[in-house]
Amino acid sequence: MATITQDMRFRLSLIKYADKYGVTKAAIRYKTNRQYIYRWKRRFDGSIQSLRDLSRRPHHHPNQHTPAEIKLITDMRRRNPHAGLVVFWVKLMQRGYSRSIPGLYRFLKKQGIMAVHPPNPKYVPKPYEQMDHPGQRIQIDVKFVPSSCLVNSRVIGRQFFQYTAIDEFSRWRFVEAFEEHSSYSSAQFLEHLLKAFPCPIECVQTDNGQEFTKRFSSHGGSLRPTLFQLRLKEHGIRHKLIRPYTPRHNGKVERSHRKDNERFYATHSFYSFEDFSYQLKVYNRRDYNNFPMRSLGWHTPNQVLKDYLRSV
Repeated sequence: MATITQDMRFRLSLIKYADKYGVTKAAIRYKTNRQYIYRWKRRFDGSIQSLRDLSRRPHHHPNQHTPAEIKLITDMRRRNPHAGLVVFWVKLMQRGYSRSIPGLYRFLKKQGIMAVHPPNPKYVPKPYEQMDHPGQRIQIDVKFVPSSCLVNSRVIGRQFFQYTAIDEFSRWRFVEAFEEHSSYSSAQFLEHLLKAFPCPIECVQTDNGQEFTKRFSSHGGSLRPTLFQLRLKEHGIRHKLIRPYTPRHNGKVERSHRKDNERFYATHSFYSFEDFSYQLKVYNRRDYNNFPMRSLGWHTPNQVLKDYLRSV
């Protein structure tokens, strides 16, 4: 139902008063001019809808598209239904079109022939592969220690690194502090991990960092294995690389680093590398591996690992 505006009610009252007392008295009473009253009296047909304001939109414009341009646009749109605005404008310009991009956009919008964008292919994640036993796959990553935790003048300006390994089955975690992140440090960390983990390791999963692989090296050494990869091969361990720029594929170790920020780095300060290394080991032993987790049925990683070793 059409809305009755305040202006329509005013005009209806004005016309009724003019019919009863005359146009002159109506103009004085309603503080308007006689021409205004006569104009609305001529338009009034007995219904209040006839007192509605008409559209003031012009019927034509001196710069509107010509019939030849309209035909060119419709023909080109029929042949290029998915072309974007700029690409479509360039194609038209190559055929003699001389209008601007905003002018073309307004015409396409008015005619309802904007580009039809096909839907993007939906990402369907692969189902997560559940691990059956400890050591089946271990995630390894490196975390940069926040500089705000370094408070001694001897360590301010330096960088410390936390190497982290998490067993996907038991969530058991092994961490170690290093003063650099390189393939040599990664190989050292792997050797220490093999000694600390009580089960054989079948697969190690990492990101594509230079400390693990030369897969995306800019120096042409992508075919040469790193020292870390050589150590994996010596021990018969498979190396799995995650998809580039997809840290969620290494989600367990990434999540543990986020928890480290909340539980450890937000409340601790380090005065030397030895101090950082000691505090990190104590935190991992007391807090992380002995913290109940929902994914483990509210058991700790140490409990899950011990229960498995006891059962085999």
